[in-house]
Amino acid sequence: MPFDFSEATVTSPVPDEDVTVASEKDELTLGEIINIKLVESGEKDNLMELVRDRLVESGRKDGMRVACREHVKKKGRKDVAVDELIRVITPKSRASVPDAVKQELLNRIQNFIGSAAP
Repeated sequence: MPFDFSEATVTSPVPDEDVTVASEKDELTLGEIINIKLVESGEKDNLMELVRDRLVESGRKDGMRVACREHVKKKGRKDVAVDELIRVITPKSRASVPDAVKQELLNRIQNFIGSAAP
């Protein structure tokens, strides 16, 4: 079962000056820390490329393009704003990500965390 990062937090170190209590904005969630490490290492770019490639391979990108065209055709080209199209298509897009792609991404992130741990 994957670890749930949503409630984990880590407090940033308090500076030596006259600060006695760290403010809430000084706290980073574990997910934020992992994201920072992914960016710093360049692994986030690798993961983004992996996901893009897998989604193209799965045909999902073409499916989303068709869904966008159908929505525009249904509403009329002049009656559809980009913001509306994004609002309508985003839930469908997220739901259409193949489970295998999600699992591969999760495995890569877990491997990264495992190799980055002291």
